[in-house]
Amino acid sequence: MSDSPLVVSFDAGTTSVKTLVFDGQARPVITTTSIGYDLQTTSDGGVEIQAQDLFQAALQSLDQAHQALSQLGRTPNAVAMCTFWHSFLGLDASSRPSTPILHLLDTRSQAAAEQLKRELDEKEFHTRVGTVFHPSYWPAKMLWLRTERPELFAASAKWMSFGEYLFEEFFGQAHAATSMLSATGLWNSNEQRYDGALLQHLQLRPEQLADLSLLDQPASGLKPEYAKRWPLFAQIPWFPSIGDGAANNIGCGCDTPNEFALMVGTTGAMRAVFERPHVDIPEGLWCYRLDPRRFVLGGALSNGGKVFEWVMERFQMPGDWEQQLAQTKPGSHGLTVLPLFAGERSTKWRADARGAITGLNLNTTPVEILAASLESVALRFRLLYEILAERLGAPERVIATGEALRRSTVWTQMMADALGRPVVASLEKETSARGAAMLVLERLGIVKHLSEIPSATGDTYLPRPEYAETYARLLEEQKTLYRRLFDTP
Repeated sequence: MSDSPLVVSFDAGTTSVKTLVFDGQARPVITTTSIGYDLQTTSDGGVEIQAQDLFQAALQSLDQAHQALSQLGRTPNAVAMCTFWHSFLGLDASSRPSTPILHLLDTRSQAAAEQLKRELDEKEFHTRVGTVFHPSYWPAKMLWLRTERPELFAASAKWMSFGEYLFEEFFGQAHAATSMLSATGLWNSNEQRYDGALLQHLQLRPEQLADLSLLDQPASGLKPEYAKRWPLFAQIPWFPSIGDGAANNIGCGCDTPNEFALMVGTTGAMRAVFERPHVDIPEGLWCYRLDPRRFVLGGALSNGGKVFEWVMERFQMPGDWEQQLAQTKPGSHGLTVLPLFAGERSTKWRADARGAITGLNLNTTPVEILAASLESVALRFRLLYEILAERLGAPERVIATGEALRRSTVWTQMMADALGRPVVASLEKETSARGAAMLVLERLGIVKHLSEIPSATGDTYLPRPEYAETYARLLEEQKTLYRRLFDTP
């Protein structure tokens, strides 16, 4: 290890931050403790983070990594970063936060999203930008702030993601990555520029957004206070933060369209990474970028592991729930579940949609509710899979990642059954941090291509043919319930 390159990788997820150090083959050398931070929620759908709270968590995490490297007597080659996609905050003229960080699950801008749908052609906009008008994205949040929090909007001279804010603090310049800009809802991913028509409609000036002359460029030379705090990091290149979803894909080894990544953490996503000069963006999915060379096409669920957590917390599960779950045949419970407890993103993008459970009777057990709920999430992934496979072709396999799936091998088997494709469990636990490090290893020329770095996988779950018709029926029942509850005449 003494001769191997080292990359520090800072990862700000949706509920905690962590910093790891990887070697030249993206193997973890140092893993720091996870530092959680508070999400502040409001009764009207708000989900906010105080910028200073998240910033302090980042400092503590980087402190841990620096101390560990100091003990090893090693200076790393670079710092990589990934942060959760869609983070959004304003800075005032003195580069101080003028708003809280608005989380991707903040739904207060739903009315603003509906207003944008009335004012603009959403379908045409989606073909250009790869997103829709939804509270997850910046346009609706900006319109909401202008209308509902005019004092905060007026105080904001610049708009950026949390990763850009870290660069502003550490270097005095807010470097951004194409990956983060592509997920704002303001970026034309095919043409790799801000969408001028949308900026004009929102009355935004380009100078209020990321400086494109610094796009994807590393920074070095920390401000004196941080150079003193982290002398090993002071003069090495820091690469701008990429989206955690893009990093997750490559961190688990999914860097070609022949493999789809299926991630189930607090939320959920299915994505594919590929190199093409241009992509036609299918309805129901979003399209972002990993970097200027590579697209990320996929869909996201606001409800992934959170559904598992919700059921486990609210129902008294027996100690052998996993064994009972394994013995419960798909659909035998007679329940239909819409797992939309936090609204819907892909595929219909209904932030106002809510969860539902039908078919309950006096004999329904907690394990049956758990089984139906986990099946329902697998069916939501089936909806994403069908669109992705139609556009890119059926993958050879699906790589499953995320802490939520590690809690239940039965759930991973449900995913294979629902998708009708083999699902392979990833053994890489810190896939987002690893993916960010891998991209920097490629940028530094330590590896020529991401595919040179092997990724560890575990068991393969094959779809069981005897349940194919059952899952098809369950999917139709879920679609029918959705139409009855949410489709307008």
